[in-house]
Amino acid sequence: MARRSARRRPSSSAPLTLPAELPVGPVPISTGTAEVVRDPDFPQRVTLHVNGVPSSSLDLADPGFLDFEYMQQMAAFVALLPPGPLRVLHLGAAGSAFARHVEHERPGSRQLGVDLDARLLELVREWFALPRSPLLRLRADDAGRTLATARDASYDVVVRDVFAGDRTPAHLVGTGFAAEARRVLRPGGILLVNCADKPPLTTARREVASLAQAFGPGAAAAGRLAAVAEPAILKGRRYGNLVLAAVRELPENAPADVGPDHEPDDPQNTPQDAAGAPVGHAAAVGQPDLRDARLGRALRTLAVPATLLAGEDAATFAGTAAPLETPAP
Repeated sequence: MARRSARRRPSSSAPLTLPAELPVGPVPISTGTAEVVRDPDFPQRVTLHVNGVPSSSLDLADPGFLDFEYMQQMAAFVALLPPGPLRVLHLGAAGSAFARHVEHERPGSRQLGVDLDARLLELVREWFALPRSPLLRLRADDAGRTLATARDASYDVVVRDVFAGDRTPAHLVGTGFAAEARRVLRPGGILLVNCADKPPLTTARREVASLAQAFGPGAAAAGRLAAVAEPAILKGRRYGNLVLAAVRELPENAPADVGPDHEPDDPQNTPQDAAGAPVGHAAAVGQPDLRDARLGRALRTLAVPATLLAGEDAATFAGTAAPLETPAP
């Protein structure tokens, strides 16, 4: 489902202590099999395969390491949020590579990873150096059920990274799902979606339309809607992963310690500093503007550059695509 980034050397030359208890070959789990495959070039790097599909990639010596390109793109969005610990809900846990990265970058974050496979969650706790509870709690449950029972405005970030085969389950797609994700996000919080699609990207366009509907008619104009992928994917040349993002709006006249009511009509009218970062009230209160020049720059300078479609560009990408309807439980 996910492509790896360009190979790079480990960030540290310190001696490595590799766990000897990692299994060799497939191991039974509740939904099939899991297998840990070591990188022949970098023995401290492993890929977790779930039912034969690469699902997580970790560097056992570097908790900040992200191998899959879509996770690197997600990390660029998270970097827009104000400094400090975050509350993050991961719908789809697998090996918890992204949760591990968040804790490395923002120590003290409180995260919940949800996966349908109870045995898999037990094993990744044994195999990988994951943050312990309460920093990272792992829950065996249906992702939709966990989302539905989460408190209002309880998370800064919601990540949807759930697949059954090559598709996201229908109850985790569409306007109903997006509305639930918006509900549990704090004002200014961000939903990140891993969407796998093939040309002509019909599913991705309909998912963007669903986010636009659920997050409000002004989401695109206010810079609260975005889609990201490699240029070849956006141009319809091949199958691949897109990251879709939507930000929950802040209440009208929000005070500076809660978040802005700043929704610029035109990114050119948004005050920016010399680095392209928003300044003024929007920057002071921390609501991310997905048109932020820093985000586009960060995505372009990844090992595998990605293109950002934010604001009205995201709306243009969706075009006349009809939003997807989430089936009733």
